[in-house]
Amino acid sequence: MDSSSREKKIEILKSLIQEYPDFPKQGILFRDLFSVFKNVEALQILQELIFDHTNSLSKSVDVVAALESRGFLIGPLIAIQLKVPFVPIRKPGKLPGNVQKVDFELEYGSDSFEVQIDSIKEGQGVLLVDDLLATGGSLEAASKLLTSKGAKVVENFVIMELCDLKGRSRLTSPVHSLVKY
Repeated sequence: MDSSSREKKIEILKSLIQEYPDFPKQGILFRDLFSVFKNVEALQILQELIFDHTNSLSKSVDVVAALESRGFLIGPLIAIQLKVPFVPIRKPGKLPGNVQKVDFELEYGSDSFEVQIDSIKEGQGVLLVDDLLATGGSLEAASKLLTSKGAKVVENFVIMELCDLKGRSRLTSPVHSLVKY
């Protein structure tokens, strides 16, 4: 896909992403990716943009991991496209079996993530997926969780990035975002 076509498609997505002031907390401007999912043509555009980028990573990605919950909408599709396994990174108590946990701070509280111990193997290249990069706390924590298991985060892939919050500065692996605010 040429850069002009890519930019047009990104502008279409950007025009459909709805904004909700003061959600989930006063002072936060929430950008809702679900509004894109309501439009079949926009959803197809989103899929084209995702695959156009992630196909270029296929030789270095052994597994796709995604953050709960919106990452789960995108991650499995990328895994199917790349023909690699999908691994969910979830909130505590949601995964069966033996899990490894990491705690982290968010802009409005603290949280934790867990991954099943046998889902990531040492030396694997991981594409880490989420819908949004804001302050970077969630992706940073997930990355630490994966690298503590000996994996290498090849890239952090997000649909939207809130550039003013400088979240990418917290991440040690490359970041690719489709829509930048």
